[in-house]
Amino acid sequence: MRLLLVEDDLPLGEGLRAGLQAEGYTVDWLHDGASAVHAVLSETFDLLVLDLGLPRLSGIQVLQQLRKSGSHLPVLILTARDETRDRVAGLDAGADDYLAKPFDLNELKARIRALLRRSAGRGRALVEHAGITLDPTNQQVHYAGNPVALTPKEYLLLHELLAHPGKVFTRERLVQLLYGWDEEAESNTLEVHISHLRKKLFSELIRTVRGIGYLVEA
Repeated sequence: MRLLLVEDDLPLGEGLRAGLQAEGYTVDWLHDGASAVHAVLSETFDLLVLDLGLPRLSGIQVLQQLRKSGSHLPVLILTARDETRDRVAGLDAGADDYLAKPFDLNELKARIRALLRRSAGRGRALVEHAGITLDPTNQQVHYAGNPVALTPKEYLLLHELLAHPGKVFTRERLVQLLYGWDEEAESNTLEVHISHLRKKLFSELIRTVRGIGYLVEA
């Protein structure tokens, strides 16, 4: 899952990015509202973690522009403004959840997992498909009841494909998902991850759509 974090407090942003990356997410981080709008409208993310008190455009203005554009991206507001009127304003502008600072990182992670489940139409944490069970709460994977050891990138790739069976992902989208803006990937890195997943699970799991990308059959 690829998250966009928009937070202008540098120490807090660094801590959040590190904590969420440790959870297995690809996290891109921006410091102002105008850049956030441009990023969301030009690239693909799974969830936006958004501060309200931002330079250039406020978090409320970011939300309003996203919803006006037709974007349904899940948005979690993260802010020091914890009065009722601020929560109401954020939710009315189109936010899906609201967490006031200071907060516990584990609660933030739990809220993110809940929003991602909701956006995928799932009511429970486990992702189950073709004999594979993936548990996002501890990043454990089992196949036919047996544990499967995956690298963080393999886990992230498998999670995205299993969460959307039948959906064709372009190669570019999957590379963005795995590496975001901060890491460079070699030209065949994605194919290496795909090959490893096929060997660790089964060869027919991930189908190549020639000239487009990859999918897991529904």
